[in-house]
This record gives sequence, structure tokens and C-alpha cells, in this order.
Amino acid sequence: MVRGFGKKLCFGATWIVLSLSVSLAAAEPVRVMTFNIRYGTADDGPDRWELRREMLLGVVKDFDPDLLGVQEALRDQLDVLAEALPGHVCVGVGREADGGGEYSALFYRRSRFDLAAADTVWLSDTPDAPGSRSWGNQLPRICTWAQLLDRTDSRRFTFFNTHWDHQSQPARERSGQVMATLVAERTAAGEPALVTGDYNAGEDNAAIANLTRSGELLRDTFRVVHADEQTVGTFNGFQGRTDGPKIDAVFVTPEWQVVEADIVRTQESDRYPSDHFPVTATVELKPAEASAAAR
Repeated sequence: MVRGFGKKLCFGATWIVLSLSVSLAAAEPVRVMTFNIRYGTADDGPDRWELRREMLLGVVKDFDPDLLGVQEALRDQLDVLAEALPGHVCVGVGREADGGGEYSALFYRRSRFDLAAADTVWLSDTPDAPGSRSWGNQLPRICTWAQLLDRTDSRRFTFFNTHWDHQSQPARERSGQVMATLVAERTAAGEPALVTGDYNAGEDNAAIANLTRSGELLRDTFRVVHADEQTVGTFNGFQGRTDGPKIDAVFVTPEWQVVEADIVRTQESDRYPSDHFPVTATVELKPAEASAAAR
């Protein structure tokens, strides 16, 4: 089951577990973004972090997400994002055993959401062991999650963010299975969930089917809105490529209605904010009665 609440927050914030009630009030739309920001110490020449940082921050602020999941973020980069997003709280921990290295951190809007619980799990046979890895991946892989109360309708949901392995297909498939179990535990408890991430797996990959349970557990927000779109590549390699698979996505459980979804391809003078395009979605929770009926 989903383990220990709230042990690891990016900036050492404290909180208490809340006793929360469910309301039937109408939900306001939630703006969600997933963004692999490319780790800041990479030797990327003209595309290095210092030269693309302001463009990247502009892309994030232009969309103005209520919820933001980032991948490949180092602590210094998270500090920059936190300064640029003073209305948000960051949750997460680095994937290495000492808590350093790359984060799969998430940000939520503090004026709208209250944090009920949060944690990071390692995608391995020993998810409680920091830095652990299994299944053929050479690097540790993690999933950070936060259980949030939306003050606009007094409903609670869980936000997951992850970055799967780029080399091992068995690791991706097992990661999908583990995360599907985490999501299913929340929905079984009567709570909606949404998942952001760089999955390093295209839409037809078995690992994605494991995560979504072939669409029964989770839906791809982009495909709800753009079912037949062919140009969907999200890894651009700083070249603006769009011909590859869509390996970044925002997934939601059936309780969410998808209002909008997009792949953001902002560029300035043939330079890009990251080697991935961010993916966005605007979703809203269906009334509680309709959500129950959908199950």
C-alpha cells in the first residue's frame, strides 16, 4: 500500500495530517503541467541551463499551473523554480540514497490546496529503501506523490509524479505495475488521482498499458481531446523534433473531466526551454455522484 505519509518535503516544510470531509460542491478547473526540465549540470553548450532558464520559467509562468510535475530537476533548479513560483509549495526528494540527485518533484498552489500527506517511493523491489534499484535499471527511479485537499470543493485527491528508466524495458513495465497499484489504492479509498511524468515509453508500450490498466484505471488527457493527432513527439533533443513518440503525459482517473490538453512547443530563435516539450491539461472533478456512477 501507499507508505508513510509526508516524510520528505523539498524545502523542509511541516504539516499535519488532516481529517477531511467530502463535499458535493462544484469543482473549479485544475491546470496541470508535466515538464522534464533537463538536469542543470548537463554539458549542453548553447542549450545549457543558464542560457535557457528564463525561457523555461516563462513557459511555466505563462501556463500558470495549479499543479506542476517536473523531472530531471536538481536541487538548484528547484530553488530557481520555487523563487519564480512563490505561490507554490514543492514536494519531493532526490532519487539517490542520500536524498540528492535528480528529483521527480511536484509543485502545488498553496492558496488553493492543503497538503494532507506526501512521500517518495523508489521504483524497485524495496520501495522503502532510498536509492534502491531493481529490474535492470542502472539509475534509481522514483515516484513522488502528494495527497491534496482542494479548498474550492473540499474534495481530496492524490497527485503522482515520476520519471521512468530510459534503458530498461523490464524496469519500465514493473514501474507501471507498481504505480498502477499505488493509484488503484487511492481510487479504492474513494479518491481521484492524476499522474504526471516522463515515462520514456510511447503510447503503445506495454509499460503504459500496465500503468493505465489499458485505460480502465487512467486516461491520457491529451488523447481525450486529440484522439487522432499524429504529430505527438515530446522529446525534441533541443532541435524542435516532433516526429517521435509521446513519452510525456498527464493521466487521470475517471473522476476527472478533461477540458483542454496540449503539447507546448514554445521556442525562441530556434532555441528550446528543454529537450522535452511540456505537456499540459486542464481538468475538473465531476460531481461526486457522477464519479461514483463512472466506476
